[in-house]
Amino acid sequence: MPEGAGTTAEPEQKLRNRFDRYEVAGAFGDLGTLIPFVIGYIMVTRIDPLGILFTFGIMLICSGLYYKTPIPVQPMKAIGSAAITQVSAVTPGMVWGAGLFTGVFWLAMGLTGMLDSISKFISKPVVRGIVLGLGLSFILQGIRMMQSDLIVALIALAITFMLLTSRRVPAMFVLIIIGVVAALIKNPGLYYELSGIRFDFQLPHFVLGQVTWQDFIKGALVLGIAQVPLTFGNAVIAITAENNRLFPERPVTEKKIAISQGILNLFSPLFGGVPMCHGAGGMAGHVRFGARTGGSLIILGIFLLTVALCFSSSVLLLFNIFPSSVLGVILFFAGLELAVTARDVGREKSDYYTLLVTAGFAAWNMGAGFVAGIVMQELIKRKVFKV
Repeated sequence: MPEGAGTTAEPEQKLRNRFDRYEVAGAFGDLGTLIPFVIGYIMVTRIDPLGILFTFGIMLICSGLYYKTPIPVQPMKAIGSAAITQVSAVTPGMVWGAGLFTGVFWLAMGLTGMLDSISKFISKPVVRGIVLGLGLSFILQGIRMMQSDLIVALIALAITFMLLTSRRVPAMFVLIIIGVVAALIKNPGLYYELSGIRFDFQLPHFVLGQVTWQDFIKGALVLGIAQVPLTFGNAVIAITAENNRLFPERPVTEKKIAISQGILNLFSPLFGGVPMCHGAGGMAGHVRFGARTGGSLIILGIFLLTVALCFSSSVLLLFNIFPSSVLGVILFFAGLELAVTARDVGREKSDYYTLLVTAGFAAWNMGAGFVAGIVMQELIKRKVFKV
């Protein structure tokens, strides 16, 4: 683990963003989630990469400057999955409409104080179960991605385990090198394809005028509503718990995170971006590979902003550098980082029952996990079940 992680350094030192090699390495710890969704939106839903990467870049920089901890900005997974898999029924306007609905919903939830009441009702085993379930789903998804090139994945996995605590060589740097070399060996024609990358400066377009009321309503009903329980579990409850566990000197509240996500999603659709959230898995990825401040988000934001403004016509070529097998390794370690946090759930047998029921359902569906955990918590509390 890099120097400074888990230490008792002075608060004023921790509140400053850093830009050392660990922050650079940690900046790319969430690529396992980011790249597949961005590629899906571009290739399947036909959304302009300029708008997607521009809005991600701006919001990552803002998140890093404001929070000063690695609170990530990720694609919303339920909306992204539905948009990519239901391509015949989903249009870019519906995606932007879903983003606007999501922004209004979470801004209202945060400003009205409704989240405070809900959060007080949720026990620690339920929170840890949501995080554990998310971690397990990341591990399984990472393994599935690694199977695309198992030999490369196993080499990358072994080297990453050996370098996880290295203070000299951040594991992410080695992973990127392995990924690039593997991609070029597997596809020698990639040399010539990459030579087609060209500087092409463009400014984003204001697309709000292209979103109709029909887009907004369809986007909310088809895409947005299904995202709500996932966002509540992963990107409100879990991210708040993770941030406050890892960075107690810089705590956040569910209310603040909800308002922040509302702002993200009211801004993103204006310039052709996609629905975003502060997912706990992204923080785990950033932290696992070295990030300890918001500097990692600023670095990633500047990178994405540069690609958006100067190389948006070559985005798919650039992303070909990162093989799915290596992205799977990144996702696998982000899952491990999340899953191990469940170790402090408590000492009572009932705590473990609630944890495992929540995690089991959450690994399948985050919303279902949240509901199952609350039900189990209340049944045990009211002594309907005795474990």
